[in-house]
Amino acid sequence: MLDPKQIDDLARRLAEHAPKGFQVLQEDIGRSFRATLESGLARLDLVTREEFDVQAAVLARSRAKLAALEKRVAALEAPAGQGSTATADVEGPSA
Repeated sequence: MLDPKQIDDLARRLAEHAPKGFQVLQEDIGRSFRATLESGLARLDLVTREEFDVQAAVLARSRAKLAALEKRVAALEAPAGQGSTATADVEGPSA
C-alpha cells in the first residue's frame, strides 16, 4: 500500500489546485480527498515495491530452474529415444 505521507501529499496537492472559491475550505477538501484516495486505493489490492521485487526474484529463480530441468529432460530423452530405435533396428521384427 502507499505510504500515508504520500497519500497526504497527493491530497494536499489536489486541494491546492482546487478553484479559488474552494480554497477557503481547503482543509475539509484535503480530508475528503484523502479519504477518497484511501478507499479507492484499498480496493485495488496493491502490493509494496518490496513485495513485488521479492516475487519477481522468486519468479526469475523458478524460470531458471525450469529451463535447467527442460534441458536435463531433453538430454535424458535424446539418448533413450535413439537407443530404443537402434535396438529395434538391431533386433528386427519380432513377429
